[in-house]
Amino acid sequence: MALSLGNITIDCHDAAALAGFYAQLFERPVDPGANEHFATIDNDAATPTFMFIAVPDKNPGKNVIHLDLHSPDQQTEIQKAVALGAKHLADYDEYGVKWATLSDPEGNLFDIAQD
Repeated sequence: MALSLGNITIDCHDAAALAGFYAQLFERPVDPGANEHFATIDNDAATPTFMFIAVPDKNPGKNVIHLDLHSPDQQTEIQKAVALGAKHLADYDEYGVKWATLSDPEGNLFDIAQD
């Protein structure tokens, strides 16, 4: 029997608020019952559930796992993320791939690449 990916879990300070950011970014609803301690956002069956769990003390320094998101319209998605509260940190063009690194409202890093 093989493993399968069930959830992508993000430790945070305010689960409902951070779930709201990603729900707007992915244009998916926050599941009912979200609160400051625990929240999920609805995903299609083909993608894992994004789960947000409040923790008393996040790991210090750079997060070791981050999201690599892709879009045919990278600039529009970067602008959308910034409008929702993300910070655009840097742009890269390496190995034939163009991407931008951003941080979400709680400082977790994620990338948006051009398809």
